[in-house]
Amino acid sequence: MRSNVIAVAVDCLDAERCAEFWCAALGAEVRGRWRDAHEVEYVEVGTGDGRPILLFQPVAEAKAGKNRLHLDLAPVTGSQEDEVERLVRLGATRIADEAEHPWVVLADPEGNEFCVLHPRSG
Repeated sequence: MRSNVIAVAVDCLDAERCAEFWCAALGAEVRGRWRDAHEVEYVEVGTGDGRPILLFQPVAEAKAGKNRLHLDLAPVTGSQEDEVERLVRLGATRIADEAEHPWVVLADPEGNEFCVLHPRSG
């Protein structure tokens, strides 16, 4: 027996704002919205190609501390720095860019960290 990852859930104050940023970052689209028993609206973002979706779930409290889980991104075209600059134009913030690491740490508009690495082949 095993499990499959069906979504990566992201706590946020503003699900629409996060969904907009991540749709632009990943070339994705809003795939659905649904409400729980407390009328909290969740926003699902995905590409429709079978890869796990991002699920933005509103919470009352702002992010505090470092993420325990984060996304690693690699550009499909262009360089790592080109992708970092594109993501910053979309609303990300550069958090760390240390020469000894092969990644650049960014944060989305709500402060959720993610890394941008060099392009991958294949």
